[in-house]
Amino acid sequence: MHPMKTAIAAVALLATAIAANAQSSFFPQESETAAAEAASARDYLAAKARWHNELAAFARADQDRFPAPGGVVFVGSSTVRMWSRLQQDFSRVPGGVINRGFGGSTLADCALFARDLVVRYKPRQVMVYAGDNDLAEGRTPLQVLDSFARFANAVRAELPDARISFISVKPSPSREQLMPQIRETNHVVSAYLNLLPNSEFIDIYTPMLGADGRPRMELFRSDRLHMTDEGYRLWLSVIAPHLPGPPAASAASLP
Repeated sequence: MHPMKTAIAAVALLATAIAANAQSSFFPQESETAAAEAASARDYLAAKARWHNELAAFARADQDRFPAPGGVVFVGSSTVRMWSRLQQDFSRVPGGVINRGFGGSTLADCALFARDLVVRYKPRQVMVYAGDNDLAEGRTPLQVLDSFARFANAVRAELPDARISFISVKPSPSREQLMPQIRETNHVVSAYLNLLPNSEFIDIYTPMLGADGRPRMELFRSDRLHMTDEGYRLWLSVIAPHLPGPPAASAASLP
């Protein structure tokens, strides 16, 4: 077997084992040592200081109009934050959608802020997109999986019935050198979700590739990282069937 395929298979098996052990407990906090809990608290305070402005902006928005429970929260990195038409694109979703994307964030950040940015809104479903920034910072696919499992644990601990949807890491041209790690990350998270109740893996990676197997440049801005309107129309067409409510408008009909 090709070394890369062997590595992917090994990581997938490990992810399956992690998921099997975590199915009922999702990495229970009570099993963590006091040292790990202290480290987590330090990480949270450091992240809160780093993202102070973004968190303050969310708090102000909540003061103006706190979202009703039962909607859908989109949380994650700049790909979520820059989806300017998110509420319009999913206007038919019962309870509405909430955008809690913060640019430059990682899945590790999302795990730390799960209560602040997800749980407090009591959504029926959570759409999370993050992971590519983790990989760009040098984390491994298994470390990204661990962050996602911690995120899922934090959400399910207080919202046991919430559906958790992971939008796969996208193939950005500026990070084409990371595509082996991106594929591995998508593979192990998908394997984990296969055993996580009321969850799903949404593949946007594959439709963002051309016939040559490389990222479709028309889906990305000049920075080769963030998406064009065409990219978001593609995402809308892929994600809409996974949300509650009547079908969204055809992506082709959107401006």
